[in-house]
Amino acid sequence: MSEQPRRPRKPGKPYRRPQKDPVRVLAFEALRAVDERDAYANLVLPPLLRKAREKEGPEKFDARDAALATELVYGTLRRQGTYDAIIADCVDRPLREVDPPVLDVLSLGVHQLLGTRIPSHAAVSASVELARVVLGDGRAKFVNAVLRKVARDDLDGWLERVAPPYDEDPEDHLAVVHSHPRWVVSALWDSLGGGRAGIEDLLAADNERPEVTLVARPGRATADELLGEEAAVPGRWSPYAVRLSEGGEPGAVEAVREGRAGVQDEGSQLVALALAHAPLDGPDRRWLDGCAGPGGKAALLGALAAERGAFLLASEKQPHRAGLVARALEGSPGPYQVIAADGTRPAWRPGSFDRVLVDVPCTGLGALRRRPEARWRRRPEDLEGFAPLQRGLLRGALEAVRVGGVVAYATCSPHLAETRAVVADVLKQHPGAELLDARPLLPGVPALGEGPDVQLWPHLHGTDAMYLALVRRTS
Repeated sequence: MSEQPRRPRKPGKPYRRPQKDPVRVLAFEALRAVDERDAYANLVLPPLLRKAREKEGPEKFDARDAALATELVYGTLRRQGTYDAIIADCVDRPLREVDPPVLDVLSLGVHQLLGTRIPSHAAVSASVELARVVLGDGRAKFVNAVLRKVARDDLDGWLERVAPPYDEDPEDHLAVVHSHPRWVVSALWDSLGGGRAGIEDLLAADNERPEVTLVARPGRATADELLGEEAAVPGRWSPYAVRLSEGGEPGAVEAVREGRAGVQDEGSQLVALALAHAPLDGPDRRWLDGCAGPGGKAALLGALAAERGAFLLASEKQPHRAGLVARALEGSPGPYQVIAADGTRPAWRPGSFDRVLVDVPCTGLGALRRRPEARWRRRPEDLEGFAPLQRGLLRGALEAVRVGGVVAYATCSPHLAETRAVVADVLKQHPGAELLDARPLLPGVPALGEGPDVQLWPHLHGTDAMYLALVRRTS
């Protein structure tokens, strides 16, 4: 029997190594750190970028690479809720069954498709290559299939499909369209006092990239000096504030490197200035920052106190954060001391201070522009955990201040349970105290409400949503 001739084999597609894109690999690594370690992007990203800039060869970053990586990380985190809703519409399983690393690659791809000007074919191709590098060829096919579905429409078209109509469920509509948890939308809406335009403007502002704001510490630097820096423009409200336009790098500013200036949101500066300028009855010699970490407000207060010859005690419960406070205050022109102490169990005698600041721990809902991942980590029940501490710190501050002195209660959250509810509850138990009108102490700042307390807003003031109540002890 004759041997049958073998049929020639069809040439197969040659294997091609995945092309490693350093920018997208770095963005993926940052998202994994945020997800796996509960890290914050603003702490994870800078060292990753610094390491990438120090590399030699094709993986060395330039300014454009760093800008793209930053946009991919922050844009993806800010829009996570919206992108999850779109991805869920494109897969055949619940999102909780999609491996988190796969979901990160998909989210990065969706942001490039719907949130940037990167052409669709390039966004899909780059995301599939990233998947091949970090996930393998098998899951890269899944990523390719999903992103091709996403690429069929633009963001507006997808929102029409995945967001419930506003008339049927306004809070859920806003949650999907503006990428905030529903409970956060509800809480912010309550704090604003109603109205669709205001809440939409606020949620949109939370998704914008915040400017970097510097503070010139009095007696050590001036705003005019900082304005001599490239990309620097004046602050809106604080006489010590200077904003860096896009691309401005704080670390490149000599005064920042030397500690004579720092990075500090203008809302935070206004809180310190309001306390420093609040009217007092009697002497003005001893000031206390009762929750001083990480030290931005303490450094500004220390400089303002020094101008009057006053002493500042900066207290922080956590020793490592007290170390950050000491570093921020190093070189302050006036007398100061930094201690590790619990403001609810004071290490000082009652009535020892003329001015007291307590910027209390909170949910951080006022800084969602800077820490977008916080909106997905916080839960309504977190409020119950902060409530006793916030009240205890305000009570401790009122005990620390002398009769005729002033306490500033501040928090980087607009949630009513962390602001007015705390102040009202403590004042009920402390009849020897009264609220002062804080609005005149923020001169030139518009839309401060009916008072006497002050709530700042990203969409109205360009600041974090800082809350401030000034309380004078009367007996």
